[in-house]
Amino acid sequence: MNLEEYSRFDGLGLAELIATKTVSKAEVTAAAEKALDAVNGPLNAVVHLVDPAVHPVANEAGAFAGVPFVLKDLGHRWAGAPSSMSSRLGVGLKFSEDGPIAARFKQAGFQLMGVAASSEFGMNAVTESVLHGPTRNPWDVTRSTGGSSGGGAAAVAAGIVPVAHATDGGGSIRQPAAWCGLVGLKPSRGRNPYASAAMSDGNAWVVAQHVVSRSLRDTAAALDATCGPLSGDFIPVPRPAKTFLSEVSRKPRQLRIALCTNWLDASPTDPTCVQAATEAAKCFERLGHIVEEVRPDISYLEMTDVCFELFLPGMSDGVLAVSAMTGIPASEDTLEPPTLATLQKSRRQTTDELRRALDRAVWMSREMGKLHQRYDVLLTPAVSQLPCEVGKYHASTYKQGDTSFWRKEGELYAFSPLASITGQPALVLPHFVDGCPLPVGIQLTGANGDEATLFQLGGQLERARPWSGLRPPIHVAA
Repeated sequence: MNLEEYSRFDGLGLAELIATKTVSKAEVTAAAEKALDAVNGPLNAVVHLVDPAVHPVANEAGAFAGVPFVLKDLGHRWAGAPSSMSSRLGVGLKFSEDGPIAARFKQAGFQLMGVAASSEFGMNAVTESVLHGPTRNPWDVTRSTGGSSGGGAAAVAAGIVPVAHATDGGGSIRQPAAWCGLVGLKPSRGRNPYASAAMSDGNAWVVAQHVVSRSLRDTAAALDATCGPLSGDFIPVPRPAKTFLSEVSRKPRQLRIALCTNWLDASPTDPTCVQAATEAAKCFERLGHIVEEVRPDISYLEMTDVCFELFLPGMSDGVLAVSAMTGIPASEDTLEPPTLATLQKSRRQTTDELRRALDRAVWMSREMGKLHQRYDVLLTPAVSQLPCEVGKYHASTYKQGDTSFWRKEGELYAFSPLASITGQPALVLPHFVDGCPLPVGIQLTGANGDEATLFQLGGQLERARPWSGLRPPIHVAA
């Protein structure tokens, strides 16, 4: 299997080739290794290689049996795989037992190839950790992939693997998906397991685990493989009666869609990003849906502040847990300025501050609940700016104690934090704009628990405006 053949198929396509014995698992794994050799150097996407023989396919009957896969260097808890959190604080860290999401990835049959770069502890909107260096965008290596799941996004966009693990606590699945021309879903709060015996669950109210991929059906099938509550989950979301994969090909009823291209109190959205959303709106109208322009009465500035306050407790617990496991103290020598400043801020956070943030989060959730009484889907640009230059938001640009990075970098992906606060599912899809060489995308946000409508509408768009044939300049088949 050569690299052109390998990269032509999405994850389910490769799994079918393996299941029908058209190719062997060994051939597919060898192709993935060649793909890594071909393009990983200029991209710096996969930062820890693993021996596939040490991590064999755990379930030969899984939907993705034998499909090459990379984990994010943050929160994966795949036993035996490096898990440095892309931080000097986490060097040498590995887990001896699988966490919940890793166990489900294994049951899906993925073949682990390596661990992809993240920003340190998922803090930044660019994947440029001091430990691993910058990850570069396959569409333009002078540009960022976004963060914090930037390594996995670069690996998928360049054809190294068809699917990659990703996490999202404010946009970390969706922003890299948009900047790399991929599909990225942040599932509903509680849809996928988050619980961890070895790490804090304190971020579970804003952080979700899932994947980035090149096809909508891969994202849907991955959710079928990973969703469903663990016994005792605080927010148990049951598995649906129908598979998410089946929803991708199901034509939706006529939907009412709210279009918003700029939040209240937000900086202006880049015109190209606005164009992507408005073009998508026109496409949806041609498909028979009703689109109306709406702007929720929710301040972007308050959104970012609330998301940050909710992020603090679990982030602090996670950093301190890693420090305890590695025996490396948390200090200026082991943490980047934004991470250390956030840790210090979390130690000053009062119960009143956290309570107020929770109160406002509930208010925002109810406001979005009111919106969804009238509209099925909220359509926005996926991001508010085009991919920034590598280095513009590097950790070294911030002083010790400075937490302003959260608001500054949030302006790159202003449409992401709200769904993390409210727990709604949000799906980013590629939507290229003529004349723009860089990817932009759109975001579809649904009511809590309603991924099905997003997959139906997204499937319509994928059929109307297919993106699978679009490839970046840095690609394994280039």
